[in-house]
Amino acid sequence: MFFEICDNEVDIVIAALKPDITTFLEGWRPIFSRFHLIIIKDPDLEADLEIPTGFDHQLYTKSDMEKIIGSSPINFSGHSCRYFGYLISTKKYIISIDDDCLPVKDVRGNLINAIEQHMTNLKTPATPFYFNTLYDPFQKGSDFVRGYPFSLRCGVECVISSGLWLNFADYDAPTQAVKPHERNSRYVDAVITVPLRAMMPVSGINFGFRREVVGPALLPALHLKTTGKQRWEALEDIWSGLCAKVVCDHLKFGVKTGLPYVWRNASGNAWESLKRDWEGVKLVEEIVPFFQSVKLPKTMIIAEDCVLQIATLVRERLGPVDQVFMLAADAMEEWVKLWKTFESERN
Repeated sequence: MFFEICDNEVDIVIAALKPDITTFLEGWRPIFSRFHLIIIKDPDLEADLEIPTGFDHQLYTKSDMEKIIGSSPINFSGHSCRYFGYLISTKKYIISIDDDCLPVKDVRGNLINAIEQHMTNLKTPATPFYFNTLYDPFQKGSDFVRGYPFSLRCGVECVISSGLWLNFADYDAPTQAVKPHERNSRYVDAVITVPLRAMMPVSGINFGFRREVVGPALLPALHLKTTGKQRWEALEDIWSGLCAKVVCDHLKFGVKTGLPYVWRNASGNAWESLKRDWEGVKLVEEIVPFFQSVKLPKTMIIAEDCVLQIATLVRERLGPVDQVFMLAADAMEEWVKLWKTFESERN
């Protein structure tokens, strides 16, 4: 089941962390060529970006960011630069694809259209309140199973589509270190709705969402202390995803995961990552129970208000654990302020 995609309702956001993204863009040309691209150059990348011709795109650099948002305390370096694209987009839907990913091919050698699948996920209802054992009942060849309440079969709007990847799995540093040669070769042809109150790790590697509904909750807030250019961007995605899932559950929106897949190239040294990531690995044990415990007032009916309330709870409950959480709360409030400013200017 695929839906007609209006080209002008989708922005593809690309975080460019290396100067030459030609191979990446050429690989995606048959799929990306009909859409508008927002390419954000990592503020820490000094070399000029090489972009092949023939793409409808806007490129944003460090100087562009400074002109647009001034001296914001939010850190948009590394993979976090993708969030700047989320902020400035004006489209209904955003699809985020990292520059180390390429399209997956089917058994006939044809490219699988990840944008089409993300849009199918987002344009069909989600079913977070009761699990369907045939996974997504709105996918081709599936339906609701016996015993599924008819009162819940309409589902709710899906606002997040979290895709997966083949080859280089998104393992943390300790797992990469003990399984350095392991690659993901399992292509599971399935989509599921993540159940209500179930937390999940989210990555912007291959990701789609409804911008105006959940965009305020997808934010670059949690940054660990860095030395030089060492950083742990993965924790920012995890924090952002947990925040967004809490907001979606509260507002009764759905989150799907599974298809589409992309092919992700291996990169980095696991042992080097382990040295700088260990603090983040430990903090996850504090972060997940916190988000599992968050309950928001029924009076909060938009994502912006939900994020501000979560920021208050972060200060109260996590602030005493580590100062980094106080900074995260500050960044969450600053993000909502920026989001509201941009939205008011558009209106």
